[in-house]
Amino acid sequence: MKAGVNEDPVSWFLIDEGWTVAGRDGRDLGTVHEVVGDTDKDIFNGLAVSPGFLRSARYVPAERVGRIVDGRVELDLDRDEFKRLDKHGEVPPSAEIRPDTTDLPDG
Repeated sequence: MKAGVNEDPVSWFLIDEGWTVAGRDGRDLGTVHEVVGDTDKDIFNGLAVSPGFLRSARYVPAERVGRIVDGRVELDLDRDEFKRLDKHGEVPPSAEIRPDTTDLPDG
């Protein structure tokens, strides 16, 4: 912990790219690559965390995020559990079913 860093918890709305991400043992796991959620609806889905240069970001679900303080996010995971998380990828497009795109007979 750096001297002068605010230890008061902050909202997920303040999490920014580059913040340090630590495991439950306090060891650094990486940095925030992306916050996944919908700020308009106050829905926090999780974080994409980059474990280092040339390594794929891992998706951390919101329920595994613990305390958030200015510049640092603490997870309820250890290093081994973090390594087993899925890689963060593009969100798949949602399917839209329209009457003109189905094979159902009319009437």
